[in-house]
Amino acid sequence: MKSETKSGGEFYYALAFGLFLGLCIWKFGNPVILDTKVTAPVTLADFWNDAWPPHWVNWILLPLAIIGGLLVFKNHNGKNSEKSKIENRKSKMMWLWLLPLIWLGWQFISASKTVDADLTAATLWQFSGCVACYFIGAFLFNEKRALNFLLIGILLAFTFCLVRAVIQKNYEFPQNHQMLVEGEQSGWTNFPPETIAEMKTENIIITTNGADIANPVILTKFAKGRVNGTLVYPNALAGIILLLLPVSLVLAFNSTKKIKPFIRFAVIALVIFLGAATFFWTGSKLGWLLGIGVAGIFLLRLDWQKKLKLIAVATILILGLGVFAIRFHNYFAAGATSVGARFDYWRAAVQTTVQNPVFGSGPGTFQRPYARLKSPDAEMARLAHNDYLEQFSDSGLIGGLAYSIWIFLALVIIGKKFWRSRDILFFSIFAGLLAWFAQGFGEFSLYIPALAWLAFTLLGGLIGLKTIEFDKKTVAR
Repeated sequence: MKSETKSGGEFYYALAFGLFLGLCIWKFGNPVILDTKVTAPVTLADFWNDAWPPHWVNWILLPLAIIGGLLVFKNHNGKNSEKSKIENRKSKMMWLWLLPLIWLGWQFISASKTVDADLTAATLWQFSGCVACYFIGAFLFNEKRALNFLLIGILLAFTFCLVRAVIQKNYEFPQNHQMLVEGEQSGWTNFPPETIAEMKTENIIITTNGADIANPVILTKFAKGRVNGTLVYPNALAGIILLLLPVSLVLAFNSTKKIKPFIRFAVIALVIFLGAATFFWTGSKLGWLLGIGVAGIFLLRLDWQKKLKLIAVATILILGLGVFAIRFHNYFAAGATSVGARFDYWRAAVQTTVQNPVFGSGPGTFQRPYARLKSPDAEMARLAHNDYLEQFSDSGLIGGLAYSIWIFLALVIIGKKFWRSRDILFFSIFAGLLAWFAQGFGEFSLYIPALAWLAFTLLGGLIGLKTIEFDKKTVAR
């Protein structure tokens, strides 16, 4: 088949696309609905240090998607490809092409009834990017070598993100906390007037009863030390660690076998430290539980005796839950406020779905009905903190079902394919995807380009690998 053999140009494309996804991790870690809240950088220092407005990423993806489309057309314009398409029409794999198109198409239909055109426009760009990345992955990154090229830029940016988190925990957050406390105690005389004005604009300094004080929310953030790396907040960092740490560990162990033992040990130790330490410092409760689950999945896959595997899984479960109980004891003793808040978001999302079962409130507009439906004592939220429920709330039953069935079917198919696969690289990518999509039941990662576009590219790549193998079997008959 033509699609089985790739030219050098296509591997360069995989490298370039991986660097683009790495740029997303570095600069586009905010939800797209916050586009108007992200200030465009002006100076070179701003470009380097600050996040970029989310809408900028659309104009970077667009030419890459066009080039990718041309490459797909070139690769799938032959007789063998046509036979592959005929076979696929007879298979359940066809649903993996139809469902994302149905879901995206319904988003545009739902948009005609939106309660906020600006939020919906930003969300439609985001969702279009998700589907584009999925198909690019399926048709262009469906070989191991292409995935390896793709991962170069991704893992470089992932490393940078984790290093940034380490700096936040050990230097940046403690120093900023001390600086704000000392500034408030001194009446802000240790800051020039222009810096004070900027800090007031960013709500770092607020005025209460006629006095300028450090924002207590920001002081608490620095005091807790929950890191976020280059992403919007700590749970988003936990999400990308769940997604990429499994494949990072596999590459650290398998790609260093031919180098000196000391260097190999240093590389493996560094990956484990960066991943484990930053994951712990995120303070993500759901992330921790999912991390235990990923570890258990890897243990169950090992070619050990059943009794031994069960003992190992039980040990991981007991240790993981024990650390969880100790780590988050104070959180639960204080009433687990974020869990209660999420239940209020989800209640409002269900209520919105019931009230608007066909079109929903419009893609990306959860905050509009929530402002009306939220409990009187609940804090305001812009997103439902549940990617699946928000699809129902924002685009009705058709949008919610199309997305949920698509993701469920894709994960089941690639899970069956790679559970017993000898290639641990593919399985590690699947394990990361499984954890990331599971985290979507409590987070809003679908609305963050750095996370969603990366996840759907990898999902498409694994689906493409499955499709090619299926085609080989069917064509051979």
